[in-house]
Amino acid sequence: MRMSEPRRLHPVSAIANCLKQIKELIIPFLVFVVFGSRSDMFQLVISVVILAFVLISGILTWLRYTYRLEEGELRIEYGVFVRKKRYIPFERIQSLDLSEGILQRLFGLVKVKVETAGGSNEAEAVLTAVSKEEANSIKEIVFFAKRDSREKEDRAFEKGCEQILYKISLQELFLLASTSGGVGVVLSAVLAFVFQFEEFIPYEQIFRGIEDVVSDGIFFISIIIFIGFLIAWLIALIGTMIKYSGFTLIKKDEELIISRGLLEKRQLTIPLQRVQAVRISENLIRQPLGLCTVYMESAGGSNADKENAKVMALPVIKKNCVASLLSEHLADYELEPVIRQAPKRALGRYAVRGLLIVLPVIAALVTFFRPWGLLASIPILLLSFLWSFISYRDAGWNIHHQQLTLRYRTIIKNTVMMKRNKIQSLSMHESIFQRRGNLATIRASVLSGLGGSGGKVKDLDKEDVLASYKWYSYTK
Repeated sequence: MRMSEPRRLHPVSAIANCLKQIKELIIPFLVFVVFGSRSDMFQLVISVVILAFVLISGILTWLRYTYRLEEGELRIEYGVFVRKKRYIPFERIQSLDLSEGILQRLFGLVKVKVETAGGSNEAEAVLTAVSKEEANSIKEIVFFAKRDSREKEDRAFEKGCEQILYKISLQELFLLASTSGGVGVVLSAVLAFVFQFEEFIPYEQIFRGIEDVVSDGIFFISIIIFIGFLIAWLIALIGTMIKYSGFTLIKKDEELIISRGLLEKRQLTIPLQRVQAVRISENLIRQPLGLCTVYMESAGGSNADKENAKVMALPVIKKNCVASLLSEHLADYELEPVIRQAPKRALGRYAVRGLLIVLPVIAALVTFFRPWGLLASIPILLLSFLWSFISYRDAGWNIHHQQLTLRYRTIIKNTVMMKRNKIQSLSMHESIFQRRGNLATIRASVLSGLGGSGGKVKDLDKEDVLASYKWYSYTK
């Protein structure tokens, strides 16, 4: 297959272009239909004209879009009226990510997203519809063009040098989906969508009718709420299982390749030298089960494509199995660091912060719901102190040779491991109140996407924070 000659995308790309334009025009079109002319004939003519414009534009865009690989560059030419050219040198290409939408899968095609070093909020280029064989050929040409002559001679050997590190099982997939936090997101999205139409749907009349039926039926209301949350949980469960179906982590040479998805197949490639930090996250459901999720903070990706910046490497795994699985391939990282906890005198500050969060809630309950509000405030106070203790217990740090580890809790418990030469900034802070207890806060960040990521631990011993600061500043 000669890649030096200009090639067009698969004709399916024309359909994709049409669908994209229809998606962008759908809201203006609906506004026109609802608030536009009352003449049915006029609306019909305008609608036909718009659809014809979208169809012709999609076909012309496809016809005028060509690409080729020539002289160490991916060369793309496009534009219906104004011809544009984009040349991307192979050495700038950080990754070629493959995905299969429903449209592509129907015709056995893939979409290729080209990510470059220092890319903007969008991918440098997107080939919306090419055959799988062609996509693999492009990946091989770019990959081997970036190798030295000795590695090129060993091409046949390297091509088969793949190692499957992890493949999600059906049991793990169900465990991942059932312990994710997607229920709240789904419920919020559904409510937000429904209430967009409050001007057209008589919610007040509906609610008054329901109120008449359940005026004395607290049990009935509880059942309805339970069913609503159950449906939201099922939607989140099915969505997560579809998204992460077939999740596989493969090591090939100095790259990690992740593939996943049932309806839309995606493939992400992470060069190991781009890994900036390793993050182990444990949510409230998985932590008691000894489970966690492992992310790799990458220098690639963008603000608009956060998945390529914070890559989920292991979706759900026993925490005590992480080191045995990844240590060989991330030899520079100590994945089982011994964490030094915050000092006991910091517990009071964690308790005060937790109390300040719940005080407005307790004040509202006591003021507006007497005397039951006072009774309800007791378990809230107990939960606040329990959460403060858990947050204090999880706070800690460690320095092991060239690695800084920070552990902290927001809602999720995070353990972030960063190499000294990857840390972009490290700072310490102490407030007036911390100074009295000889405490300080440490914050470290690494490059991730176009922004930064890292960790922050509050109320550590000031001497420990100073030691970390000196450890980092010495090399700088």
